[in-house]
Amino acid sequence: MTARLRLTGQLLAVALVAGLLGLLVWKVAHGSGKTAEPKNFTLSRVDKPGKLELASLRGKVVVLNFWASWCVPCKTEARTFERIWQEYRSKGVVVVGIDSKDFSGDARSFMHRYGLTYPIVRDGDGSLWGPYGISFLPVTRVLDRRGRYLGKSIDGGPVPAAVLRRRISAALRT
Repeated sequence: MTARLRLTGQLLAVALVAGLLGLLVWKVAHGSGKTAEPKNFTLSRVDKPGKLELASLRGKVVVLNFWASWCVPCKTEARTFERIWQEYRSKGVVVVGIDSKDFSGDARSFMHRYGLTYPIVRDGDGSLWGPYGISFLPVTRVLDRRGRYLGKSIDGGPVPAAVLRRRISAALRT
């Protein structure tokens, strides 16, 4: 009887883990469900003194990149975002880095190490994760000139420059 109870317990544990894993996969694939419209934010800047409000960028294509200095894929894609910023800024595109769940000093060191010159703001406590449907970093969202999402978010790893260019080109046509 003891062996049978142990086997039943093990099967229940495996089923519970499988169910939790399934829930995690669903959550990652679908976000929080609160991402129909980008939430406006006003956050302190890391790159210079002051604050940046998302709504102030209306009329421009905005590339939001959620990252942190401790995030390995974020390190891989950092220079891609700088190149995109340099390439598209004169065309009405703004790249905004959102340093999330990180320390300001670490974020500044990251910016200097990777030569980032685009606007970077701090979401230290991750308060935008829920409204933006973020479960992990990095996450990239492209907003059209009206401030609406263009396509799905780009989650889970370094964004290929070609993918980013296609999204930006599509947003510039809107």
